[in-house]
Amino acid sequence: MAGSPAHKFGQIIGDLLEGAVEPSLRDVAGRHHLYLDRRGNRPARAGRKVSWTDEFGNVHDLDYVLERGGTAEQIGTPVAFIEVAWRRYTKHSRNKAQEIQGAVLPLVSTHRRCAPFIGLVLAGVFTEGALTQLRSLGFALVYFPYDTVVEAFRAVAIDAWFDESTSEAEFRRKVRAWEKLPRERQERVARNLVELNMAGVESFVSALERAVARHVRSVRVLPLHGAAAELASAEDAVAFIEAYRERQAARPVVKYEIEVRYDNGDRIEAHFGDKHSAIEFLRGFLSPHLTPANGPSASADGR
Repeated sequence: MAGSPAHKFGQIIGDLLEGAVEPSLRDVAGRHHLYLDRRGNRPARAGRKVSWTDEFGNVHDLDYVLERGGTAEQIGTPVAFIEVAWRRYTKHSRNKAQEIQGAVLPLVSTHRRCAPFIGLVLAGVFTEGALTQLRSLGFALVYFPYDTVVEAFRAVAIDAWFDESTSEAEFRRKVRAWEKLPRERQERVARNLVELNMAGVESFVSALERAVARHVRSVRVLPLHGAAAELASAEDAVAFIEAYRERQAARPVVKYEIEVRYDNGDRIEAHFGDKHSAIEFLRGFLSPHLTPANGPSASADGR
């Protein structure tokens, strides 16, 4: 049940996980003049949740979004979607992986012209199959194994270990022990968790930083002229190409194909039917010339 001490202790661990990684996300936001949106009040959106809508009108709640050009009063362009999740048992890890995919991937498709970074902060027990599946879909991961969660709590004399046989009375003792801790000791547990997994955290932050700091390496523009030919078979297509006169007089532009390549290997492809739309798309890649004085403040977040 939602109000059970077992559920509450799980929420404590989930909140601890967010508290462990949020300082690193704030640092990245500050260095690159990005807005870090998190759960809490923000004039630019309704409610306390970080919610984004996909191209089909479906709303997805997220844990963190880094925005370029965002402020407390204005939604910016998403450059990173980051989810945080913890699971105690392997039987739940595959379902959670699928749940995360369902929330994040439609937004990546919707904002494909931004090629946003997608990251996951996971803790507890996840099968290698679930982790491999998520990585194969393009997610960057930092994983805090369950034993490091238990060890982080041990530093403040709380036994965080439990399984399906743990009694409600034992969970109540764990919850009471946590709630009695001063704020600074709770924050110490979050720091302990990061220190126990420092290599993974640093790798994750580096991947995030490379994504948000990437620069355009080249832009390929292909104006396509003439009408498309639709043939009934491969043989007919071969005959058409063999007979096609490449040096015939130019015809009106049918569409523009654009490929933007970044120095970190990312690539964005787009197709436009008119010159104006193509130009507007490319203007989105022009340097914004942000400075600490006039850029969006990373400190004005969803708290």
